[in-house]
Amino acid sequence: MSSHMMSIYVLVAMFVLATVLPINMGVIAFVGAFLVGTLVAGMETKAIMGGFPAELFLTLVGITYLFAQAQNNGTIDWLVRLALKAVRGQVAAIPWVMFFITALLTAVGAVSPAAVAIIAPIALGFAAKYGINPLMMGLMVVHGAQGGGFSPISIYGGITNKIVQKAGLPLSELTTAFVSLGVNFAVALLLFIMFGGLALMRQRQGGPSPSGVETTPFNTQVAMPASGPQIFDEAEGEAMTEERLTMKRSPDALNASPATGTAGASAAAALQPGADHAGATMQQIVTVTGLIALAVLTLVYKLDIGFVAITIGLILSILAPNVQKRAITQVSWPEIMLIVGVSTYVGVMQKMGTITFVGDSVATLTSPLVAALLLCFVGAVVSAFASSTAVLGSLIPLAVPFLQSGTGVDPIGFIAAMAVSSTIVDVSPFSTNGALVLANVQGVDRDKFLRQLMIYGGIVTLVAPVVVWFLFIVL
Repeated sequence: MSSHMMSIYVLVAMFVLATVLPINMGVIAFVGAFLVGTLVAGMETKAIMGGFPAELFLTLVGITYLFAQAQNNGTIDWLVRLALKAVRGQVAAIPWVMFFITALLTAVGAVSPAAVAIIAPIALGFAAKYGINPLMMGLMVVHGAQGGGFSPISIYGGITNKIVQKAGLPLSELTTAFVSLGVNFAVALLLFIMFGGLALMRQRQGGPSPSGVETTPFNTQVAMPASGPQIFDEAEGEAMTEERLTMKRSPDALNASPATGTAGASAAAALQPGADHAGATMQQIVTVTGLIALAVLTLVYKLDIGFVAITIGLILSILAPNVQKRAITQVSWPEIMLIVGVSTYVGVMQKMGTITFVGDSVATLTSPLVAALLLCFVGAVVSAFASSTAVLGSLIPLAVPFLQSGTGVDPIGFIAAMAVSSTIVDVSPFSTNGALVLANVQGVDRDKFLRQLMIYGGIVTLVAPVVVWFLFIVL
């Protein structure tokens, strides 16, 4: 067996092991990089560590640190209140509020499972109270998270753009971002129409739901989001028990503050009577200003996003050290471990020549378009059961030689198609986002809901790669 095939088999084994067992794939990848690098490729430790993505590490730490600050000081809760107040009793607008808030969270740097963990309990609580189809509401949240996930300052966007830039391929950050948002928005619109959204447009708060049930005003208690802002890693989240994911609904929990460790709890408390009058605090105004500054400094002035995010986070910590003292512990260390571990292993594969080997092999297929479709399918199927971040970190480098070989496949269109294929399938109940929706659904047969989620996830896994391949590669 060649060293190239050995490294590929080890990569496949990593995905399988991380899916079957609750082990962070980053840990497995670091061990794999060491073993394959030393035993198979004969590399020295210094050469293996040369694949460690220092810049990507700093980016991930910076943006997740800043997002933890925003959650701890109640900025996220404040934005939720503003959005709900803006709909003025239009029940049909609630699913879209949840879609766009979740998209905004991931767009400014929230890890996708963390954003879903915050918003899904609130959204599904509203679904139960206002007679909104819970499947539609849950899927709106997940598609919102994936829709905003490829902004230039997001986790997914940061990973994808740095890999493409390092490979020397044509890069269009906004193309990937808007393709992801557009596809997920189109799917959300279709779901809204199919699952009763048009009937909701005739309903207002306090009036009868489409099923005839009398609804209650917006300022009622809803389910509390999961504790801990960045706790859900995609590879580890699948192994979490429903008991850990299910929200505590005691009065004490509803009154807990983010600063004391129940992150996101004030989002539920904010929806109780009397909470709507609360205005923004100085910390929240500064946080929003900081997020705007992050976008301007990185997009317009091309400053390093990691350093800028940590700088803004430090300013927020100085302004409120007691509130923000937990932020560094709330950084998404499991997610970061996964990403940098896989990237290090891919670095070993690059030094071994495996990446070039795979790219040349794919390029020899009869049709480059078929090769591109197969890569999109692989990304979708693997991501439905494993980590989307790991898929992006491994499959895009594998496709680089194929894109550089003059096959005629547009790299920008391919990257956009691969990005959507590898993330839109996170609606699967075997992925963390889908599992979070399942864990927080209220007032329905959970087994039936699971079957519906599995069917929908299967359809998306089979259909989405073909659609995005045709739209952004063939056309």
